[in-house]
Amino acid sequence: MPFARLATATTPTCHIGLGLAAVGRPGYINLGRDHDLGANRSVDALRTRTHELLDAAYAQGVRYFDAARSYGRSEEFLADWLNARPDIDDIVVGSKWGYTYTAAWSTDADRHEVKDHTLATYERQRAESDELLGDRLDLYQIHSVTPDSPALTDKELHAKLAEAAARGLTVGFSTSGPAQADAIRAALAVTVDGEPLFRTVQSTYNSLETSAAPALAEAREAGLTVIVKEAMANGRLAEPHAPDALKAVAEETSLGCDAVALALVLRQPWAGVVLSGAATVTQLSSNLHAAVVDLDADQLNRLAALVEEPRAYWEKRGQLPWH
Repeated sequence: MPFARLATATTPTCHIGLGLAAVGRPGYINLGRDHDLGANRSVDALRTRTHELLDAAYAQGVRYFDAARSYGRSEEFLADWLNARPDIDDIVVGSKWGYTYTAAWSTDADRHEVKDHTLATYERQRAESDELLGDRLDLYQIHSVTPDSPALTDKELHAKLAEAAARGLTVGFSTSGPAQADAIRAALAVTVDGEPLFRTVQSTYNSLETSAAPALAEAREAGLTVIVKEAMANGRLAEPHAPDALKAVAEETSLGCDAVALALVLRQPWAGVVLSGAATVTQLSSNLHAAVVDLDADQLNRLAALVEEPRAYWEKRGQLPWH
């Protein structure tokens, strides 16, 4: 598995990855985008910003980079960066298929992405990803699997994914929604010729939404690499939106709310990679301080009290506007 490369890395930040959801397209649901990105969100402006983030991340020890077909031009931006740096061979590159970007570089489109987990979409998007990333693509994930996803039962799709795995591509899945644990367990049961199909899982976990933790522990026990997304709850755990308890703990550590929020996830024994969704180099540098945050039992207890009921959490997330 490509993630074995991270096992030999020695930088404190090697288990923090950079996700490109916030900078691969002009609109997203993260809070604070007007401040973070400003008015100029042209293709060239976001390409430049993405490359600056990738440079800063790599220089500070980040070794996993995460894109998706639906993240606007994230794969294109990442491919440009990789092509200009052929000497970089110690990173892991992941992308996702299953959503199609439909906003045409607009922040006020009626629909920004359309979900489809059929074999036809896989084959179309796999060709698109291959054209951009080629053999630099290490991990290809089904984007946002839910318990009712046809990707969990489509045997023809499973066979095609297994063929890709046999040729060296790692196959994984991501999850979303209040039933993440059910989706994870259903995916763990998917086999092809008696062998488990999926080798990674990417799920939402943060101090507000912890419901996937037991299933993620099971996935790790089964040998999957666990990638955590939305550890900042789409900005709800960052200044100035962070809950008072998180602000208090951050003040005690003399670091930002973001570093504390990410540190809480990093300390989970099943967490292999925790994604930063930074939109600026300053945010990224602050996020990376998570690697040195040490939380005591009292602080952990206070942060544990922030947990929301999963359906309430996902309802709030679903109401966040595309900025």
